[in-house]
Amino acid sequence: MSNTYKSAGVDKEEGYKTVDKIKKAVGETHNSNVLNHLGSFGAFYEIGGYKNPVLVSGTDGVGTKLKVALDSKRYDSIGVDCFAMCANDILCHGAKPLFFLDYLACGKLDSEIAAEIVLGMVAACKDNNCALIGGETAEMPGMYKPGDYDVAGFCVGIVEKDQIIDGSKIKSGDKIIALPSSGFHSNGFSLVRKIFPNFEEEFEGKPLYETLLVPTRLYYKDIHRVIEEVQVAGIAHITGGGLYENIPRIIGEGLCASIDASKIQIPSVMLELEKRGNIAREEMFGTFNMGVGMIIVVDPEHSEKVLHLLDDAYEIGEITEGSEKIDLKF
Repeated sequence: MSNTYKSAGVDKEEGYKTVDKIKKAVGETHNSNVLNHLGSFGAFYEIGGYKNPVLVSGTDGVGTKLKVALDSKRYDSIGVDCFAMCANDILCHGAKPLFFLDYLACGKLDSEIAAEIVLGMVAACKDNNCALIGGETAEMPGMYKPGDYDVAGFCVGIVEKDQIIDGSKIKSGDKIIALPSSGFHSNGFSLVRKIFPNFEEEFEGKPLYETLLVPTRLYYKDIHRVIEEVQVAGIAHITGGGLYENIPRIIGEGLCASIDASKIQIPSVMLELEKRGNIAREEMFGTFNMGVGMIIVVDPEHSEKVLHLLDDAYEIGEITEGSEKIDLKF
């Protein structure tokens, strides 16, 4: 019997099935700017309507949150996570997402699982007026075990050059406003899995995996509702490294983000993790978002309007003079 690609562990037919299952849904994310469809060697996206456009790009994955999804056989939210981790980053600069591409790698492709993951991306793209214009599915036996998957994405957005938000306008006295997260989002899951090894255990009346797999919140509508009405000085997406690592990325020299941690609304599952794992509060804030998915920095005269525009946002601190860049008071 002669050797074939299939005998080596790669089933091309399963890949074709995946495309068939997602093709119609992916096409529904396209608009008039998308000039071709799935199957080409490259995806074409036409840009128009801007005076001095700047493209803003971001790439990310979902980390070991995938392990929770795979072990629990719940795949639909992971695609949302992948898109959100990329799109939320470019929102920090005031960009509107234009298009998204995905990369899905596995040991043995299951078209049902792959399609479910991609359809999550489709749903997120639709919610953000973004086109899913391409991707790659790689079946790599020997690199990944059967049942293992990895997911990554790449998002490109656009902003007028004179409207870029980069933190350079942040000044002493500005207010720091928190936008709540939907949970852990897609960070810190190596520690989460160590403290919560049993995803099936009951937590607040339902299996723990349901809480852990709540997808990363999409902030597109919230952020653009604000920047269309108010001049925003800075935006930070609170991902890996928590408040300690992400807020300083937008703070200039001689300034400090002074934050009252007692004002932060910490999700109950994070408090349970902290207690069960005997984790120091500083370590928690340096690993997880602790309930703050994004922060917006605005002039004091705009803070009330922002809070009015965003029902669940709340103030957690202000910018002061200092050399530390962040001062988190517990």
